[in-house]
Amino acid sequence: MKIGFLGFGEVASTLAAGLLSNGVDVFTCVEGRSLKTKEIAEETALNLCKSNRELAESCDVLISAVTPFQAVEVSKKVGKYVKGIYIDINNISPSTAEEALSHIENGKTADASIIGSVRKNGLNAHILVSGPFSKQFAELNQYGMNISVIGSEIGRASAIKLFRSSFTKGISALLFETLYSAYKMGIDEETLKYIAETEGEGFMESAVSRIISSAVHSRRRAEEMEEVIELISKNSDAKMSKAAGEFFKQLCAEISGIYKRPEDYKEIFEIIDNKNRKN
Repeated sequence: MKIGFLGFGEVASTLAAGLLSNGVDVFTCVEGRSLKTKEIAEETALNLCKSNRELAESCDVLISAVTPFQAVEVSKKVGKYVKGIYIDINNISPSTAEEALSHIENGKTADASIIGSVRKNGLNAHILVSGPFSKQFAELNQYGMNISVIGSEIGRASAIKLFRSSFTKGISALLFETLYSAYKMGIDEETLKYIAETEGEGFMESAVSRIISSAVHSRRRAEEMEEVIELISKNSDAKMSKAAGEFFKQLCAEISGIYKRPEDYKEIFEIIDNKNRKN
């Protein structure tokens, strides 16, 4: 079994490492990618292709794990070269998933969505998949993946993911805003403590992780919220989703230049304060 990844960020590199440990041949292409991405690929010890065309032609399953804004463009570029099954695992709306997958000429497609954290759960992260070749993708469960088929119609998995993202990203934005204000007053730790009394066990750790992830992945979060807004706007005015989207755009501008995941959320608040003082 040969599995290829278009894009090699946190999702792809984590899944690739797990699949490699279970005896799967894993491929990617890092031409034109950042030095950090190339270093991660080399450390993962997977097979490197010279081009995305070679990657598409070589793999039994090709997984697109880029950014929401790149999903359609990437599928256009490799569509006529894909030999196996093409899985779009990006955080995109059902309509974007349909558009991206329409460019795969062999028609062997499905859209997939990761539920929860790949960083925490690794290869066992729960993945929902829908589309005509969902069952074939789910065969990767024999290599340690945790894939659930939810239908043969493209877009169902993407919709569930985005509805979930609307909730989780909105909560993260509100939490970040709340705790930053408490931090400025010197009562952030106490605030977390007393919120935890009502939110229950595990809240403290989850809250800190949400704040850090919101900053580190703010650009991607902003792109994801564009897809969320498109979906929810079909049935409502998406006021809360639009507000969350604007929050992540602003946060991205405020913390630009953060390259390593901080251990403490206060490091992120200090970065914001330092930038505000300079301005």
